[in-house]
Amino acid sequence: MTILGHRFTDETHLKAALTHSSLTKGRGRRRAADDYDRLEFLGDRVLGLTISEELFRRFPDAEAGQLSRRYNAQVRRETLAEIAEDIGLAAHIRMADDLAASGGRENPAILEDVMEAVIAALYLDGGFKAAKKFIKSQWWPRFDRKDASRKDAKSALQEWLAKAGKAPPIYEITAESGPDHDRRFVVSVSVDGFTPADGKGSSKREAEQKAAAKMLKEVKGE
Repeated sequence: MTILGHRFTDETHLKAALTHSSLTKGRGRRRAADDYDRLEFLGDRVLGLTISEELFRRFPDAEAGQLSRRYNAQVRRETLAEIAEDIGLAAHIRMADDLAASGGRENPAILEDVMEAVIAALYLDGGFKAAKKFIKSQWWPRFDRKDASRKDAKSALQEWLAKAGKAPPIYEITAESGPDHDRRFVVSVSVDGFTPADGKGSSKREAEQKAAAKMLKEVKGE
């Protein structure tokens, strides 16, 4: 099977990487290798080492604190979930029907775990070279973003509201259109005392970020 640009010689780890424990727990004796729980542990370390090494090489004059901020921006939940969504992993995740019906495949925590598990599957099947090749294709372009070490708009908005003693923002998908391979989303974000702001994107996450960026400017009076 070929996925993520790598042809797997043994699909065992890949299958487990795409399997949520909700599907295996209901099948009598559950083995730790049946789902992605163990794999995400390994994938997190493979990703962390790869990102750390590249940051150290790419920014030779950066202080440790600056490297840490850039590192955290690259390995945070939002980044992993966004990449998982962008490459279409969500559609391949196997989980219990009730979890899927409640939006499990769109859950950022689950997408983060699956992304780490898939990296581990690549590592176990093709070695560090295969894992690094994939990480390089998805993460390297992000290093060149001027705001790579800054907070994303959703996090920045959440923190600003918390400091101001206000309730957290509420996000709502107000429109979806387009075929499965080219979906478009409109998301509205609401904050008490302010006019809702809309954002559009090819993924829910992108639309949320754009809506949050608009709202952040509004609450700051910019």
